Amino acid sequence: MQRVTEGGVPSPASGQNAPGLGKTFLDDIFRGDLKRTLRRDLLDLYYFYLDEEARKRITHMGAVHKIFSVSWWLLKSLILKLPPLRRLMFLLSIWFFLMGDINFTRQEFRLDIHMGLVSFLIVLVILMLELKDKLLARDELAVGRTVQLALMPTANPELEGWDIWLFTRPANDVGGDLVDSIGLKDGRLGLVLGDVSGKGLGAALLMAKLQSTLRALATEAGSLADLGAHVNRILCRDGLPGRFATLVFLEIGAGSGEVRLLNAGHMPPYAIRDGVFDSLSPVAPVVGILPEATYVEQKMELAQGSLLLVYSDGLTEAMDRRDEFFGEERLQALLPGLSKLTARAAGERLLTEVARFVGDERYNDDLSLVVLKRGEKPAAGS
Repeated sequence: MQRVTEGGVPSPASGQNAPGLGKTFLDDIFRGDLKRTLRRDLLDLYYFYLDEEARKRITHMGAVHKIFSVSWWLLKSLILKLPPLRRLMFLLSIWFFLMGDINFTRQEFRLDIHMGLVSFLIVLVILMLELKDKLLARDELAVGRTVQLALMPTANPELEGWDIWLFTRPANDVGGDLVDSIGLKDGRLGLVLGDVSGKGLGAALLMAKLQSTLRALATEAGSLADLGAHVNRILCRDGLPGRFATLVFLEIGAGSGEVRLLNAGHMPPYAIRDGVFDSLSPVAPVVGILPEATYVEQKMELAQGSLLLVYSDGLTEAMDRRDEFFGEERLQALLPGLSKLTARAAGERLLTEVARFVGDERYNDDLSLVVLKRGEKPAAGS
């Protein structure tokens, strides 16, 4: 299984051989991506501190009005997002900055206080506190990422008559996509692609709950419909408020092209053969919302050489710098060209096209793929 993650940043006190300050600055200057990083960071600030309503209002403003409005809204949003004590410190720093210098004179004694410097020192303390909080949270997320990766399969599963490739890439340190393989009775194999609503730690926790539930129930379920109903009841009972998950569970056997399928509110998988593709629409709701929801097991037959693609919405909802989605149409235009490729090559072709489309922008959602091809021998150690 191929997994892509972002590298963690160690705690400042974690190593004795940390690079010097001068070398770090030189590396930053000559790295060659400062312009791209600056643009990306400014866009992150814009979308984080300005809500959708504010961004819509900005589009109808003139240039000068826009500059003053954006500056004020950014400052206001920054102040409101700070904890109470730091908010007061920040407001105090602004007041000191506007005061200018203060002079005390008594007989021959004179004291000059540069309030701009005092203001700077207060802001520096706030920055240090915020950075401390961020690094502590990042260390915790790094541990969470390690645990999450340990729960996922470390290699692509092998089954006679099938070529299987799994891939997942979280948008953040931890993700809400589930990609897994589960050994079933009679040598059959279960493959899972789940997508928990939202991103970040909350989605990752519910993903772990979904995975453990599936692994506990899949081997004993009488049918995929029963499996879906049981998983749904457990997530409704033990899940997080307002959170749900879409799910595709595939069951395949050695030497057979039959695919049993449970699709709980997920995008329909694509079956591709000789340049022609078809899909099997979902007929069941998402899991984790309606305790008494009914689930249906579907079946499809894959001919020799056919390819089956299951993907998360991080593929079609990847965005370029114009905020345009990669979209279903672009995906469907690529599907005919995948039919002659191996499972791995087909998946990597899709990832290459999405990366070309996104360019330097960040991925705004987790991206996961399960690709099956019938009639290919599994590659050892794939």
